[in-house]
Amino acid sequence: MQPHPDDPAHVAACDACRARVSLADLDVDLGRVWAGVAADVWARPVGVVERVAGHVLGSPGLARALVTTPSLVVSWLVASAVVLAIGVVVTRSTGVPWVALLAPALAGAGIAYAYGPGIDPAFELTQTMATSDRMILLVRGLAVFGVNALLGLVASLFAASASGLTLGWLVPMTTIASLALAAATVARSANVGVVAAFAGWAIIVLAGTIPTQDLATAVVQGNLIPAYTVGTLACLGVAIYVTGNGRSGNRQWL
Repeated sequence: MQPHPDDPAHVAACDACRARVSLADLDVDLGRVWAGVAADVWARPVGVVERVAGHVLGSPGLARALVTTPSLVVSWLVASAVVLAIGVVVTRSTGVPWVALLAPALAGAGIAYAYGPGIDPAFELTQTMATSDRMILLVRGLAVFGVNALLGLVASLFAASASGLTLGWLVPMTTIASLALAAATVARSANVGVVAAFAGWAIIVLAGTIPTQDLATAVVQGNLIPAYTVGTLACLGVAIYVTGNGRSGNRQWL
């Protein structure tokens, strides 16, 4: 006969039962905790950006999900702007196109950290919305990419010595961002997405630099545009497939 789970002798000898009793003694009101999280994420005042996004997207809930994107918070944007500003200074002083080299990597990191449980404070709440994960991921991905592209373009305007490269890095930036997105969705890990983006971009740059010893030509490689296009489409296809309904499972995206 199995001992009753509330039997004192059984509880004293069972680690799991002792842990259960200890948690019960804490008297944690999970409903109140959840209400606090919901209030913190959703009850803040609607700002101008969110109001405009709500009109454009036609969904106040989707607009709130957009403005709570982890890699679009002020601290993240300031950090990206500072990195690109340093790239401008170094580019102007050395002639090496550091802005063009940094922009794809920053966009890849931003895309990887744009969505997923463990990094998104609004993730659990967005699951209750009448909006698919794929739509939230798409809107956030486009927003993060657009902001990073804008930051890169502004930085390039001040990097006069690399003016010819202003648009050259946008194509590889698209590919690296889609690679990060695909890796993060498949592995359910934002860190894996960042590593994939950095590793992929490093391989491309090194492969182009070794024959010519010129970083500028490594960034703008016209012969790689077809490969960039195929790679972008393939990575986006993987991300779309993985984020389809019923395929994401219950694994954590940390």
